[in-house]
Amino acid sequence: MPEIGGETAPGFEAVREAFAANLAGGLETGAAVSAYLHGRKVVDLWGGIADPETGRPWERDTLQLVYSTTKAITATCALLLAQRGELDLDAPVADYWPEFAAGGKERLPVRWLLTHQAGLPAIDHPITPEEAIAWEPMVRALAAQRPYWEPGTEHGYHAHTFGWLVGEVVRRVSGRSLGTFLAEEIAAPLGLDLWIGLPAAERHRVSRILAGKLDPEAMVGIDLDTVPEPMRDVIAAYADPTSLTVRSLMVVRPALDHNRPEEQAAEMPATNGICTARSLARFYAALIGEVDGHRILTQDTLAAATAEQATGIDRVLRVPVRIGTGLGLPTPDAFWYSPTAFGFPGLGGSLGFADPATGLAFGYVMNRVVEGTPDPRAAGLLAAVQSAMEAQGAGSVPIL
Repeated sequence: MPEIGGETAPGFEAVREAFAANLAGGLETGAAVSAYLHGRKVVDLWGGIADPETGRPWERDTLQLVYSTTKAITATCALLLAQRGELDLDAPVADYWPEFAAGGKERLPVRWLLTHQAGLPAIDHPITPEEAIAWEPMVRALAAQRPYWEPGTEHGYHAHTFGWLVGEVVRRVSGRSLGTFLAEEIAAPLGLDLWIGLPAAERHRVSRILAGKLDPEAMVGIDLDTVPEPMRDVIAAYADPTSLTVRSLMVVRPALDHNRPEEQAAEMPATNGICTARSLARFYAALIGEVDGHRILTQDTLAAATAEQATGIDRVLRVPVRIGTGLGLPTPDAFWYSPTAFGFPGLGGSLGFADPATGLAFGYVMNRVVEGTPDPRAAGLLAAVQSAMEAQGAGSVPIL
């Protein structure tokens, strides 16, 4: 059995077995998983290799970049401002960011930035990674951009632009960058190893992402006759360089490489959150209840944020989705589905989510990017957690 660090509460030993099986079976290089139940930690495991180039092992404090799992964290910053009465989600974005009124967007409400209904998943003229790191070039481009559809009439995943759109509103309202707001208002009170904009002093702790440079043009020109019929519409969108799907992934050219220290240190609030699985689970636990006396959002704020705002075929992804106000809602075919669950997966497999009905908060991070679905790694871990919960009985929380 591979060497596994960490601990599980009594009754949750099967999660360690599932985690070890992922490593032993070659599904993982390095990973970590954590779970909280009713505000108390019941699983905290890690193992494998953080950096195959050096052989550095995955340790208790190893950090991992989690791609789009970041989006719910970014949304929470805006939701916290709304809860405090500093941000009106139904007010025009231009009330806080006057330059945004250009291109017919003068009445577009803040809420539609969070629900992917703003019609701004791409920009007409892609920017460079260096411009993306600098923040202002992307913000100016989005302020000037005319929407690709009439805002509010459709929804389409804002894969990259979500972070700059929501982040700039947070900056205009709070006077702080989104990463600074997150660090001061959420991470510090809860003691989270969680950043958007990694401090240089923490760089040595970050695991190396194991994936080729993620190039949105990789499927352009694919022979659709080789694609199974149910997936043909999706693949066709990725194979067409003029499609909104491809253009939404090409807002930065050449493609971003989040292993670069410069990109990890920058604030790209849709994709470059960096954390431990423990902190990711603790973050979600503090969304649905108190953790050591701290709660991020009130029950009423969370209920409003997890109410379904849009559903159906996503104009960009070309698959069915369910969208809350900045928080992702799983579709019934998702392995983490329940009618009350919310969270956000990330490219390659990472996942953070919570379910207020059961009190579960779950965080899984890994450095091996697995493209496509189904990905059995987190699914197997979650199944082991849920089996342990059922055996414990409703409301029972063992002591770790």
